[in-house]
Amino acid sequence: MNATPATPVIDTHVILRDGDKVLLSQRGGPYGYGRWHAPSGKLDAGEPLTAGAARELREETGVEVDPRHLRLVHVVHHKQSPEIERVGLFFEATRWQGEPVNREPEKCLDLRWWSVYDLPEDIIEYPQAGLLGYIEGGDPLTEHGWP
Repeated sequence: MNATPATPVIDTHVILRDGDKVLLSQRGGPYGYGRWHAPSGKLDAGEPLTAGAARELREETGVEVDPRHLRLVHVVHHKQSPEIERVGLFFEATRWQGEPVNREPEKCLDLRWWSVYDLPEDIIEYPQAGLLGYIEGGDPLTEHGWP
């Protein structure tokens, strides 16, 4: 065991649900180009988790959510590479305002509602672990990419 404290990147992911549908965005940047994931982003230093999640959702989709209406539904500890680990916190928005629009066309190719029973096959593995952990219930923690 290494005695050095972990310094993971902290990511927030927001699950917008409308009945049996969830909102996913199709990446347009170099990481995961053309693949799907939930609206998400890195937490800024000094920012509370729910405020960061609400900010990322607003920046990407224009949807407004009060941080008090974000419910933590899953956590993923992701080993991205030998040097980088990430902790992804997945929140369900229990109430929100607005209709999703693509506010970052340089980073996002598409926003689309998908049935939880018919999700796209090409979801990026890390966010897929959190989304499926939420949908399937059970253990609230997934360790992804670890040996």
